[in-house]
Amino acid sequence: MVASLRNLRNNPHFLFVRLPYILSFLCIISGVIWLFLLPLDDYSRKTYISENALLPGQVHAYFAGSEQHIFRGYKRELEGLINGNENEGEESVERTPVISEKIQSILKASGLKVATQGYEYTSSGITHQGENIYAIIQAPRGDATEAIVLVAAWETIDGELNLNGVSLALTLARYFKRWSLWSKDIIFVFPPDSKAGTQAWVDAYHDMQPPTVQPLPLKSGALQGGLVIEYPFEHRFENVHIIYDGVNGQLPNLDLFNTAVSIAGGQMGIGTRLQEMWDHDNSYEKRLQTMLRGMVKQGLGYAAGAHSSFMPYHIDAITLQTQGNGWQDEMALGRTVEGLCRSLNNLLEHLHQSFFFYLLMQTHRFVSIGTYLPSAMLIAGNFTIMAIALWLRTGYYKGPGADDSTVTRDGKASESEKEQLLSKDQAQAISKAGDSINGSTVAERQLALPLTLVISLHLLGLIPLYIFNNISHEKYTLATHTSIAINALLPPTLSLLLSRTNVSQQAQLHLIKSLSLLPLGLFLSTLATLNFSLSFMTGLLCSPLSFISCPSTATKPAVRYASAVLGLVLLNILSPPVVLLAGCKYFGVEVTTVLTEAAFGWDVWGMWTQVVVWCVWWPAWVVGGVVLGGGLFS
Repeated sequence: MVASLRNLRNNPHFLFVRLPYILSFLCIISGVIWLFLLPLDDYSRKTYISENALLPGQVHAYFAGSEQHIFRGYKRELEGLINGNENEGEESVERTPVISEKIQSILKASGLKVATQGYEYTSSGITHQGENIYAIIQAPRGDATEAIVLVAAWETIDGELNLNGVSLALTLARYFKRWSLWSKDIIFVFPPDSKAGTQAWVDAYHDMQPPTVQPLPLKSGALQGGLVIEYPFEHRFENVHIIYDGVNGQLPNLDLFNTAVSIAGGQMGIGTRLQEMWDHDNSYEKRLQTMLRGMVKQGLGYAAGAHSSFMPYHIDAITLQTQGNGWQDEMALGRTVEGLCRSLNNLLEHLHQSFFFYLLMQTHRFVSIGTYLPSAMLIAGNFTIMAIALWLRTGYYKGPGADDSTVTRDGKASESEKEQLLSKDQAQAISKAGDSINGSTVAERQLALPLTLVISLHLLGLIPLYIFNNISHEKYTLATHTSIAINALLPPTLSLLLSRTNVSQQAQLHLIKSLSLLPLGLFLSTLATLNFSLSFMTGLLCSPLSFISCPSTATKPAVRYASAVLGLVLLNILSPPVVLLAGCKYFGVEVTTVLTEAAFGWDVWGMWTQVVVWCVWWPAWVVGGVVLGGGLFS
């Protein structure tokens, strides 16, 4: 056994060819297994509240009784205006100036300071414009240095009319104004939609708005937290769906989520759900499904609701969305919002004690970053291992007349000869005679061409990044199929050009692959600490690139050519645009819808998922195709 291990240690072919593949494969498998262990009790933890000042559920909520009549009155007034618009042929979900004036008059009648803000965005040839209405309750016990935000968009994130949500927010504004216990200002925001309106308001609040967005004439202090109310149907509800995903995978402080669960479920007796898991029995399968759904949303990086616009400014926010058909009414939801505002009002400082990086698998169970991070790190590490191995391997090459199994350096004997060694003396003798047997020498690495190619491909990714974020939405389907055709032709073309250089093609391909995998591993390792899900998914999609190699020149030409063609076909199935089409087919959405949303996220939300796709994943994918294409022209 010891002799076998010693022979393996002295075997360059095993150390620099076989061992890296084994280690890379083990890293990928270990990373996937690690992820699937997370829903177990031994790896996940029960949720808890770290910030004692929140005191969730410790106060009595008084929102009830006569406030329900106020709610119904506001709702009837808004319904009358909506029905009037429908009679005139206007969309029911479109907030007209008449409705805006009505909302402003209600807020002013309640004694709040009211202001408006106009905005306009253009993305994918579509113009998004509207007017935000917002009002501020000045804290009787505060100095206008801190504030809490309540948002009730006229249109929910799913495009539904949020009439009950807006009416409830107006009722809460009147109700909160009568209390003298507030130590923080309370801001009520009524945007026309949940995508552009909230983003325009938050950007302007921090003086970061584009020229097409008006500044805010009225402001308060630093925003400590945000709540979004969505009640898009007429009947009573059963559960509260808590939406917490932010742009680019950002998450609110876990204490805010836990406080909402504690108040809604513990104090108000309202069931809480997350990630659209309506029937959760706390089994391993349900936990895993909930966690994976959260990872998909986090990895895609889009805004899951109006609350997502607050995340880039380090403002913790969630959306409370009613779900189901039960016996809970608007008063129960109002008391839940009141309890949350009372808890946030107790804060002496910004939420910071609990987790900002976590994976939820049930309302009372989560996994912290220290537990789940190794999963993505292992997958990212396989690229680094392979890159280092290929770099070292470029110092070992075949001399004239050596076969493909020969891997020599500094005059050492080939593998086929070393397998016949019986003693250390024989190994030394053959090593001294290596030059005459193999004709091998030490060559200087030619880095100019590989470096130029790898850097150029990363810069080339800026072209599709720009195109897909700036063309009209009507051209997205054509652009997607065009990119698939270009991807099919680009790697073989580059392989043909490389084959016509005077440098050894095998050495070039090894260096190109090494210089491509090294930044890929480093980037994914860094990304894992910011957006674990995006790093993990990108790493899995790129994992076949570690095992791609140019077919051996010792192989028969027909077999080598067939292997290269088959490899390129399989690799094209994993190209970014093909994966996009497959994902759209699986989830039943149009590719135009997805790309329009992505472009809107780039233009308005500041989403950078596309940068990872086109400037990290795509260049590494092209290099994999170039390596495979080497078998066509070797």
